[in-house]
Amino acid sequence: MAAKKACESFSKSFIEEVQKWGRMKQTGVSLRYMMEFGSKPTEKNLMISAQFLHKELPIRIARRAIELQSLPYGLSDKPAVLKVRDWYLDSFRDLRLFPDIKDSNDEKEFTQMIKAIKVRHNNVVPMMALGVQQLKKGIDLKIVYEDLHEIHNFLDRFYMSRIGIRMLIGQHVELHNPNPPPHCVGYIHTKMSPVEVARNASEDARSICFREYGSAPDVNIYGDPSFTFPYVPAHLHLMVFELVKNSLRAVQERHLDSDKVAPSVRLIVAEGIEDVTIKVSDEGGGIPRSGLSKIFTYLYSTAKNPLDEHADLGTADTVTMAGYGYGLPISRMYARYFGGDLQVISMEGYGTDAYLHLLRLGDSQEPLP
Repeated sequence: MAAKKACESFSKSFIEEVQKWGRMKQTGVSLRYMMEFGSKPTEKNLMISAQFLHKELPIRIARRAIELQSLPYGLSDKPAVLKVRDWYLDSFRDLRLFPDIKDSNDEKEFTQMIKAIKVRHNNVVPMMALGVQQLKKGIDLKIVYEDLHEIHNFLDRFYMSRIGIRMLIGQHVELHNPNPPPHCVGYIHTKMSPVEVARNASEDARSICFREYGSAPDVNIYGDPSFTFPYVPAHLHLMVFELVKNSLRAVQERHLDSDKVAPSVRLIVAEGIEDVTIKVSDEGGGIPRSGLSKIFTYLYSTAKNPLDEHADLGTADTVTMAGYGYGLPISRMYARYFGGDLQVISMEGYGTDAYLHLLRLGDSQEPLP
């Protein structure tokens, strides 16, 4: 269905219901709570979880749908953004039409429905990136970098909320797995080795570098492989992959015409009392100070933008999360979701150090935008 104005494709009473739910209070959960609650996925607990999501998901989804209607600079009217808004409104409707969950059959049906919602929203990131591209083509780039704080802040809230929605759905769905991997409670690995996840993510990043340049610098990893703590491996993999990929690209491009062996990227995992910190260091020439403020915005990338080649909305679905300048800001959102952070420090003319802080205690509440 082609995206239309909300008033044309959705009834007035439906839009009023979205507004009503968007004003309700969200309820955050912590990693520790998810882990403790999910460690006993009894029929009763799955019912409680489904009943919570039946009330919580429409609130979170309604809030985002409302925001998508009123973005500055005409971003709300871009075809890609209208498409995303329709996905949110469709998901809100699906959740509100689902009756109260009274028994395990209802719970199983509800689980299938939210699984489908998660799939429907798979391409939200590239589609929103395409919307921002459509906006950038129409306005002066000087404005984009200096004055679009409002859009940047919206996207921060939007992606933080998306991480939370997907975590809640994914966690509930995964609790139904009859053969969960050892030490896993839904998405959470209670004994995750950050060194092991970093090794896998680094290998994935190197294989992309190989594919693009025909060679890839080594990644040397330092840290105790036997050290473990509870975290979501998929989140950590995404963040480390992004940081290592950026470092490999910087080193590779700086040493393209050199006869010398490209210097290795160093990855250090340090275990503190409060934080686990992962540092990724490269000798890729660094980022000028004037560029550092832009690396966490959604309107800047040093890589070629793949969305220019996929300007058609239909083909944008195939775009991966690389090259349109979203890797770093979204990685920082993933870090902050469980109380961590991501910082980048650069020495222009030498290289860059990225510090990924992960909160070890798992007690921080979800940040609710």
